[in-house]
Amino acid sequence: MIPKAPRVRIGFIGAGAIAERHVGTLTRIPQVEIAGFSDVDFERAQGLASRVSARAYRSHEDMLQLEGLDAVYICVPPFAHGEPERAVIDAGLPFFVEKPLSLDISTAEAIARSVQDQSMATAVGYHWRYLDTVEEARTLLRSNPPQLISGYWLDRTPPPQWWWREDRSGGQVVEQATHIIDLARYLVGEIVEVCAFTTPGKPREEFPGLDISTSTAASLRFSAGAVGTLGATCQLRWCHRVGVHLFADGLAIELSDRDIMVDVGRGRPVRPASEDPVYLEDSDFIDAVRGLSNRVRSPYSEALKTHRVALAIAQSARSRRPVSIAEDTLEPARV
Repeated sequence: MIPKAPRVRIGFIGAGAIAERHVGTLTRIPQVEIAGFSDVDFERAQGLASRVSARAYRSHEDMLQLEGLDAVYICVPPFAHGEPERAVIDAGLPFFVEKPLSLDISTAEAIARSVQDQSMATAVGYHWRYLDTVEEARTLLRSNPPQLISGYWLDRTPPPQWWWREDRSGGQVVEQATHIIDLARYLVGEIVEVCAFTTPGKPREEFPGLDISTSTAASLRFSAGAVGTLGATCQLRWCHRVGVHLFADGLAIELSDRDIMVDVGRGRPVRPASEDPVYLEDSDFIDAVRGLSNRVRSPYSEALKTHRVALAIAQSARSRRPVSIAEDTLEPARV
């Protein structure tokens, strides 16, 4: 889609922390004008709108109707997905949506079908795909594919209260460690079977009402023959480790969102990432909206494959059985 105006007019549905991060990068792109924000917390929408001389709305329906937008950023919590996407699709607007796509597979698959029917530009916020360190790892692994993958998200419990509830966030793997799943798919290929176990949520005085599993261990089988594990916990008071370790013939790689370590038996040199991946993913989306080359690395259809894996891990943990992953085979997530 090529917008009528010289600049791409962007609206935001959701004005929380992740929206603020995208605002910081979009204001660095000369072709972008941020026109409006809508949020159930109107004061929060007003706060972000005032920073960029935009308008704040109590409903996204009003914003979509009044602002003459060229594209929309959907930055809402997991439980709020579905209706905003449908409204944006009905308006015929390209959209960028933050992960996870939904709490259940049926909502995400219905949105994916609508996107495909309208052939609209989309992007999903799996920004790790834009790290130059990840591209270095892909180059190294292209001729020497890994056989063992270990993923980690060992961290603190985030402060939003919706995150603590299974029926609001979907749990740590669905909401947070999905980045690790996506990176594993991007580097190794499709995950075709998972088997997971979790610890039950235990009362924690500082997190009243928390009912998500606080630790998850999952085994992964890849279509290319590789095997892997994913470990996640939110019991810590600090970020201990977030990343992926990959092991190939005579090669070990450790990746985080900050750096890469490549070990070939001659020490453990570490190189930091050199660019802002959120800026790069936003730039690619804006180019696609402008009708230029579509270089988006995680369109909605691709992100849906990662989401299936995350929901399969949650399903396996509930059933205590392995789950094979294929289109349209997952039961709805428990909400």
